[in-house]
Amino acid sequence: QVQLVESGGGLVQAGGSLRLSCAASGISFSRFSMGWYRQAPGKQRELVARITSGGSTNYADSVKGRFTISRDNAKNTVYLQMNSLKPEDTADYYCNAQLISTYWGQGTQVTVSS
Repeated sequence: QVQLVESGGGLVQAGGSLRLSCAASGISFSRFSMGWYRQAPGKQRELVARITSGGSTNYADSVKGRFTISRDNAKNTVYLQMNSLKPEDTADYYCNAQLISTYWGQGTQVTVSS
């Protein structure tokens, strides 16, 4: 059974930082491309950042220079370091694993107060 379990969300003031973690089980983690998506109220889910099995990364323009995605294959975990947070970063953040199939976590809420 595949599980992606996010943690690390919470309430933070603008300018603050959070680190999200996503622990995966039931998959050959190192083979998967891993991503973080977010969905704000009333908006579509959007890609925030992605890291391939080879370690290549890409980011949404809105988070470039502020967020960093990384992975630890030994721990089957992907991280999203979020710095200089803005109120517009407020959303539910979801972990995503892609290879042939796609899997989603249950999400973790991030709220940035102004």
